Amino acid sequence: MQIPGLNLHVERLRAPLPMFLGRVDATQWRDAARAVVAAHGRLVSTWGSEAALDGVAGFAVSAAYAVPSGLFWLQLPLGPATTYPDISAQFYFASRMQRATADLLGLTAEGAADQRRWLNHGAWPDGFFPLRKDCSVPERFGQVQDYPFVAVQGDGVHEIPVGPVHAGIIEPGHFRFSVVGEKVLRLEERLGYTHKGIEKRFTQLSALTAHRLAGRVSGDSTVAFGWGYCMALESATGVHIPARAAWLRALMLERERVANHLGDLGALGNDAALGFGLAQFSILREDWLRTSLDVFGHRFMMDRVVPGGVAADIERTGLERVRRQCDSAEAQVRRLREIYDDHPGLQDRFITTGRVRPELAAELGLTGLAGRASGQAVDLRCQSSWSPYDTLGVRMATHKNGDVAARVSVRFDETFESLRLIRAICAELPKGETRAPIPQPSAAAFGAGWVEGWRGEILVALELDSTGAICRCHCHDPSWQNWPVIEHAAMDNIVPDFPLINKSFNLSYSGHDL
Repeated sequence: MQIPGLNLHVERLRAPLPMFLGRVDATQWRDAARAVVAAHGRLVSTWGSEAALDGVAGFAVSAAYAVPSGLFWLQLPLGPATTYPDISAQFYFASRMQRATADLLGLTAEGAADQRRWLNHGAWPDGFFPLRKDCSVPERFGQVQDYPFVAVQGDGVHEIPVGPVHAGIIEPGHFRFSVVGEKVLRLEERLGYTHKGIEKRFTQLSALTAHRLAGRVSGDSTVAFGWGYCMALESATGVHIPARAAWLRALMLERERVANHLGDLGALGNDAALGFGLAQFSILREDWLRTSLDVFGHRFMMDRVVPGGVAADIERTGLERVRRQCDSAEAQVRRLREIYDDHPGLQDRFITTGRVRPELAAELGLTGLAGRASGQAVDLRCQSSWSPYDTLGVRMATHKNGDVAARVSVRFDETFESLRLIRAICAELPKGETRAPIPQPSAAAFGAGWVEGWRGEILVALELDSTGAICRCHCHDPSWQNWPVIEHAAMDNIVPDFPLINKSFNLSYSGHDL
């Protein structure tokens, strides 16, 4: 398999999905970005690392590209150098990833237009790069410095700063609005307030236990990240999990998807002043989470996905309970959809608000649920030989309007499809073991996990050193792609509609600020 238009040697990773690893030089790094654009592929993630490659210590940058033939993980060894070619001209959202790499490792994208700090808010001492192996934590950090927001000039233009601390129980993020009256001319975000050092912590854990940390990258996607990490480890060690384990992982992943859609549908109704919607969907979601607790032992199914399979099986009575709940929930959600669709006030707030047209979505790299609502037909469950989805026949939910109403519509459609998938899994769940033994890694290896979470595709890239220890584990949340798009979605809307627009994406702060 090759990236169309690029002559490059790659080797296939031992993974259930078509994933390939290749080393490139600086010229090939640039050419690969251009070739992926020409092939209508997409950048999934880019990140940096410090590791011994071919026995030579130094730095490297990696990029994961998705093209029709699979996922290509390209690694550019830098040796002692700390610069590499910029690819943000080809992929708009790569800018923030490159800025994060500069903050964490001191590796700079040459020629990038935006060199501002991203995760470093100015309190880190000079020369402090937390992902470097020789990094030591200082006794004292400095004061947070002002961020150089882009100023908008003109008659009647003023700024509205929102956050980083918000009135609701949500994570911190700063939003700087440039407005005339209530019309938004420009929105600029400042994130990174929840940087927790997770990627550094991975290197201090054993490969067989680090799945628990992966499951805490973003709590609303614990199954997706847990599966992504375990897939990466299984890929690196060449382990094939039992069929029943794969089906149980899919069952939990779809339950996670439904739980989040139920919560968001209620919150979207509430943000448009329909408190009834919040109440009804909250009841449904709470019942859903309680069933997960009873059946899998945890409301969010945290730590249920483990290396080699799953930690919790399900009895026949549990399968029957899950199926009955799907029937009940579907009837109630269909009735609630009728109410939402027929409510004039709600539709007035939803329709045309926060629109991202398909052309702009493609240009900016909008992905996942929000991307599908703007005509970007990408869903790993539908487009790969990923068990058990290769036999379930997933029907992709898409829309072309790209507004809040479209994102609400996709959530409803995906909820109904997930309920269908859950019933199918319960009916066809194969018998057998639920876990395969994973040997303690003892050699250098690479592995990748690629999973369609409820927000979009999640990537976990794992590098093991010659002793089998983790030298780098990069977890990527699709919020990296989508946060910059919200800045465009808010333009030409009014300030009071921003909470509605923001909620219709519902992106992760925590998954972005590792």
